[in-house]
Amino acid sequence: MDKLFKNIEGLKDYILELQTNMTRLPAVSPEQGGKGEFAKAQYLESELKKLKFDEIFRIDAPDANAEGGIRPNIIAKYYGKNKDVTLWLLAHMDVVPEGDRNLWNTEPFKLTLDADGDTIYGRGVEDNQQAVAAALGAAKAVMETGAEIPVNLGIMLLADEETGNKYGMDYVLKQRPDLFGKNDSFLVQDSGDPAGCEVEIAEKNVFWIKFTTEGKQCHGSMPASGNNAMYAGAQLIIRLKEGLYAKFDKRDALFAPDNSTFEPTKKDANVPNVNTIPGTDVFYMDCRMLPSYDPQLFKDEVASIVKSVEKDFKVKVTWEIIHSAVSKATSPEAPIVKLYCDAVKEVNKVEPKVLGVGGGTFAAEVRNLGLAAVVGSKIYGYPHVPNEKSSLKFTLDDIKVITYILMHLK
Repeated sequence: MDKLFKNIEGLKDYILELQTNMTRLPAVSPEQGGKGEFAKAQYLESELKKLKFDEIFRIDAPDANAEGGIRPNIIAKYYGKNKDVTLWLLAHMDVVPEGDRNLWNTEPFKLTLDADGDTIYGRGVEDNQQAVAAALGAAKAVMETGAEIPVNLGIMLLADEETGNKYGMDYVLKQRPDLFGKNDSFLVQDSGDPAGCEVEIAEKNVFWIKFTTEGKQCHGSMPASGNNAMYAGAQLIIRLKEGLYAKFDKRDALFAPDNSTFEPTKKDANVPNVNTIPGTDVFYMDCRMLPSYDPQLFKDEVASIVKSVEKDFKVKVTWEIIHSAVSKATSPEAPIVKLYCDAVKEVNKVEPKVLGVGGGTFAAEVRNLGLAAVVGSKIYGYPHVPNEKSSLKFTLDDIKVITYILMHLK
């Protein structure tokens, strides 16, 4: 490991170059006003081809709204001694929009290196470009040192993680159900903490729900002639939040937070002017449930609350689950979990903390296939915010964790 770790220490400039080039290629999904991952994928595929992978191929999902008409997914594999087992590193190429640019101290899509020579700023540098850079860095270190790896190293750079995986992992699994072997293990560096101690083995069940309330539009001066959909929608938000938190109130110390959460988030525009009472109101909720609950019970409770609002406010409410992720947990006894814990002790010099998170990573997809997956990395933990940042030192430590696991996996 000493030779590998010494090589990794020399990869700082390589990581900085990768991050700089990725940041200037904003891979925002068409659903969020962007062009998709095409340009970033072209760049990353060219970088992969500079290395000594035995296989590199793409699985492109058609999307007429995206640049090039596709959402690209890149798969690369470097063979180890046992070609029947692969350690897969999963990362996503897409990023969220910059949000309010006035809240940024730097240009969101132009990487800025801090005066400390370590901290970098830009949209996506943490979520999930740090993981992309770590995956390529690990491959580069293994190949440059000539290390004989006991199992294959696989890298998947995926599209569409931020908006539901339809064009990313979901599409890949439908096209290539044979891609993974029954003994493969997975590392997803898409969550973590600054100490690098968290070892995530379970996720909450995720439901994104769109609610549409229909009343009757009218002039603001004559409210009795209509039915205010916004008011009824607001009452629905209150009843959903209060009712769901009360109904599903279990605690599980494996997770942080240790309870199920039900939060209203996005709201669509209704009427363009102040003096019109809206006849339609649309809002969304992000619901994350402890896996001990039956999802059907949750759906039944939502339906019951919706009916109560329809009855009390004489409106019509339709609702649909626009994204869901229900997954199993990885056993804490799985080899990948034990090796990740060992790597955390060796590299980050901390005691590992095995836990569950709120959900939303690729790990859920592979766990539902009966495969073992760990989520973890050394990150600041502030994605999707202005002045998103990453650490070059953290990335080098993540690479060391990857190579430690790779060299010890059987």
